[in-house]
Amino acid sequence: MLITSIASQKGGTGKTTTTLALATGLARKGKKVLVVDMDSQANSSKILLRDYQQIITRDDTICTVILDKSQDLSVHKSDFENVDVVPSHILLSEADVTLTTAMDHREARLAHALKKIQGVYDYIFIDCPPSLSWLTLNALNASDQVITVISPGYFELDSVKQISKTIGAVRENFGHPVVWKGILFNMSEPTNNSKVSLQVLRQTFDNVFKTVIPRNTAMKDAHANKESIYDFNPSSSSAQAYDKLIAEIYG
Repeated sequence: MLITSIASQKGGTGKTTTTLALATGLARKGKKVLVVDMDSQANSSKILLRDYQQIITRDDTICTVILDKSQDLSVHKSDFENVDVVPSHILLSEADVTLTTAMDHREARLAHALKKIQGVYDYIFIDCPPSLSWLTLNALNASDQVITVISPGYFELDSVKQISKTIGAVRENFGHPVVWKGILFNMSEPTNNSKVSLQVLRQTFDNVFKTVIPRNTAMKDAHANKESIYDFNPSSSSAQAYDKLIAEIYG
């Protein structure tokens, strides 16, 4: 069971898109996959569960683990074959206030819950919030590896360096050997800005994935239809790119 956090310090970089593409891409290959939605916007949840608004209450979500200290994950079968989901909820936004004053191992609540389903899934993906918060620390402490997603319009070296420091702090302060698997350059365009951003990124960091994900309207349309990109338009440039990324990371 390989647990991967998909993280970004900023919103709008395609973090949720990447989480869903990797999860559904591996599920298509017959792998059993779980998505844990740690973002209070619950975008992953709303795509994976078409009736999310009607069927999901706070107590059906990751809130019970993070806010209530339950060690039993609320797992739901998604609308995608071989993909389950632990949904999020808007009230997860209260987590930083709750965890700041907590006296238990507040950084490890998710890790403890995931241990109870050891061996059930081939892959687990954690969709992190767009900030370096207690929620993100919970995700990193539960993960084997981290994938950082950035895009040209939001590209800042300082934010990527900060994620690197946070991963290092998790290793040092909490003794958890999480690996920074790599940086994914997303929403690339045939512009000088994209070209220069990627060049600077590769010169600064040695773990940038070879695969680059192009900006493609098919991905937005797929999400609007609550479909995976592979079902919506498998011949699209984004579907083909994510297939290459899966091969690069998971073989």
